[in-house]
Amino acid sequence: MARYSKYSIAFALLLGVGLQTSGTQASDMQTSDIQTSDIQTSERRTLHREGMEWSQWQVVGEAQLSWLFFDIYRSQLLAPDGRYRQDDDVTPHPIALKITYQRSISRQQLLDATLDQWQEMGFDKETRHRWIATLYDIFPDVDEDHQLIYVTDGSTGTFYSLVPKQPMKAVGHIEDEMLNDGFLSIWLGRNSQFPDLRSQLIGMNR
Repeated sequence: MARYSKYSIAFALLLGVGLQTSGTQASDMQTSDIQTSDIQTSERRTLHREGMEWSQWQVVGEAQLSWLFFDIYRSQLLAPDGRYRQDDDVTPHPIALKITYQRSISRQQLLDATLDQWQEMGFDKETRHRWIATLYDIFPDVDEDHQLIYVTDGSTGTFYSLVPKQPMKAVGHIEDEMLNDGFLSIWLGRNSQFPDLRSQLIGMNR
């Protein structure tokens, strides 16, 4: 362990460098390249009308992230109809990304890992630092069984924190559509550095 810096370990913990992933998807879920503006508009209106009742959405896919002998987190992607429609827009319709942590990770480690991943994906320095400044006031320290959920209508989104034996609470809102897509592109973008994890989440590996 001594040969790894604290930031390289944090990067691995959050995003999967040197990690093994395994995932399952609902057997009746499928992905589709079909996307229309009518579908987007209808789903976004439904999302707002229902007050973002994402907890009732169906699972598109899920993946277990592990590093060596350690389980790091389990992630789930949810959508109103259990389908993720692939599009040039990483969030072409309402979705929710839920991460259940299986070990403690500090807020600073989460921020550092996110910033490093955006750099690997080619986002420019000014954009990265503007985005991370927003997330600085949102990301919490996380412990085992702590859930961090990001729910988006396709343009904006809200982060929720759920700690065992405590009510769920909103911890931050994203109004910037570019940040909305930039955050989720870490897991869902076609240029994601972790295509296996992406495939599991969007339901491709059935």
